Amino acid sequence: MPKTARPTSETAPAHRRKTLTREAWIAAALKVLEKRGIADVKIDVLAKQFKVTRGSFYFHFSSIKDLREALLEEWRARNCRPFEALAKDPHPDGLVFFEIIVKTWVNEDPFSPLLDLAVRDWSRGSRKLADEMAAADGLRISLLERSFLALGYPDDEALVRARITYFHQIGHYTLYFRESAADRKRYQPIYGKVLLGPRAEAAEARPVVDEVQDG
Repeated sequence: MPKTARPTSETAPAHRRKTLTREAWIAAALKVLEKRGIADVKIDVLAKQFKVTRGSFYFHFSSIKDLREALLEEWRARNCRPFEALAKDPHPDGLVFFEIIVKTWVNEDPFSPLLDLAVRDWSRGSRKLADEMAAADGLRISLLERSFLALGYPDDEALVRARITYFHQIGHYTLYFRESAADRKRYQPIYGKVLLGPRAEAAEARPVVDEVQDG
């Protein structure tokens, strides 16, 4: 009885192309980017992970540059556009607006701190990307500044408080800072009081930001 021919390394990828989607390649590349950096986002690395040939990659992407652009588009969608939407929100209540801004990154839905850190590190080797990251930082700070201005702080103080709040959050992500739930609960109102300052003291009876420092 003749034996059924087994798929060879040449025929197997063609079969997998029907199930291995572009989104699957992007998701795998995102994990590599977040864990090891852009230098390790390589076709061979991903193909080996999926146990396919390079040809399978080229079924969905024209080049590694194409994949990298897809990664950046994922960062823009998850970490930039939510803040761009807030820039169009004319919210008059400074404290409420502050809470909305902070929750946008604290809730991590869709914001991804690991992706933000990875793209920030990536930008150190690309002037164009560095400019884009700087613009993203500038927008986030300007939103916080708006909230402090609405609370009644003078221009310079509103800007400095916005920077302190933003640098505080980025610092927690960069240091991968972790603490117990009990400590977070204990420190939460203190963080809120320090960051919001005296102009927001009248709002102390209201719930403070859920977790400004949660990274």
